[in-house]
Amino acid sequence: MDNSTSLPSGAAAAPTAQRSTTSRLKSIFSGSIGNMVEWYDWYVYAAFSLYFAKAFFPAGDTTAQLLNTAAIFAVGFLMRPIGGWLMGLYADRKGRKAALMASVLLMCAGSLVIALTPGYETIGVAAPILLVVARLMQGLSVGGEYGTSATYLSEMASKERRGFFSSFQYVTLISGQLIALAVLIILQNTLTTEELYAWGWRVPFVIGALCAVVALYLRRGMEETASFTKKEKENDKPKESLMRTLLRHPKELLTVVGLTMGGTLAFYTYTTYMQKYLVNTVGMSISDSTTISAATLFLFMCLQPVIGGLSDKIGRRPILIAFGVLGTIFTVPILTTLHTIQTWWGAFFLIMAALIIVSGYTSINAVVKAELFPTEIRALGVGLPYALTVSVFGGTAEYVALWFKSAGMETGYYWYVTACIACSLLVYATMKDTRKHSRITTD
Repeated sequence: MDNSTSLPSGAAAAPTAQRSTTSRLKSIFSGSIGNMVEWYDWYVYAAFSLYFAKAFFPAGDTTAQLLNTAAIFAVGFLMRPIGGWLMGLYADRKGRKAALMASVLLMCAGSLVIALTPGYETIGVAAPILLVVARLMQGLSVGGEYGTSATYLSEMASKERRGFFSSFQYVTLISGQLIALAVLIILQNTLTTEELYAWGWRVPFVIGALCAVVALYLRRGMEETASFTKKEKENDKPKESLMRTLLRHPKELLTVVGLTMGGTLAFYTYTTYMQKYLVNTVGMSISDSTTISAATLFLFMCLQPVIGGLSDKIGRRPILIAFGVLGTIFTVPILTTLHTIQTWWGAFFLIMAALIIVSGYTSINAVVKAELFPTEIRALGVGLPYALTVSVFGGTAEYVALWFKSAGMETGYYWYVTACIACSLLVYATMKDTRKHSRITTD
């Protein structure tokens, strides 16, 4: 298969070394805004599922309805590997910019479907079916977004500050989730509970669709990375397929799977699932659980560039190992204690402690994965195995946690998270430090 392509208009980029700090920041901002909007749309589903669960499913007990919405949340993850595959191929052939624009369009469409779909009482079983379709579209979008965005930010950054700049992958990811929670808090304080259950939950999906249009406009002005531009100029002969090339890097593929497993499960446990945990297990009100989630996520977001910058000084591997060790030791104690906490501040400090530990993974996982692969398969190499792993472990986190609870064995989930982090720790302890062995060679 011929992988050579002509660059889209405006895709040419000056060598990274010639870019000023201002130019780098502008490019990273343009790429990051779309990432923020996509993750806002993705997390709005989790943030508002407590309200729209009754709209899309027949009447039943709260845990059963949450299980239904969590199952569809997990179904959306099934499309992420396909998105990582298709968008990865597209990004490695046509450019990072083209793939990032395509992914934000898909997310916009998915949000509109959810916003406009009538409830179960109006159209019956068609309501949950349309909800599934919308989540499949969003899963395809997010699956493609991660690998391409991680690749773009890592390639756009300078070698000396690659950890710092690429950490904005999770700054924007978390900010998208934080904005989703902020919208929830605003609506909780401006609408009655009845209005939120009746129609208010649709508002954030409309907001997300409109913001996606703005993100698309900003991404039109992005520069292509110098790494991709240089590779395209050299790639003037027919080559083997990108998938075949990718399979020539089995060690790197397995490394992505191993380092992602524990980190993504811990991340989804303390972010998307935690709001429901505080309500359904601890017994807090929806408003209290929302403000705790918002406060901890804000501080968590601020930590990302700090730890990303630290990795530029001491390396990626020590930080990953710190997450692995602390996560293995403290997951069960934190979740067990949280189960019995009744105060707002007590829950805040426990969740914040957990997120500080998780920052050792989230702040640098994108750059570590990007540094493992050569330019011609970087977006595909990052996106596909990552999406597969997130689908298996991150996407099922809520469902597995709720299953353990419904079976009367909630503490079993705590040990499940611990075991996955311990498995990732084995990978961290045996892998090379990608800061010293990076395959991103263009400066």
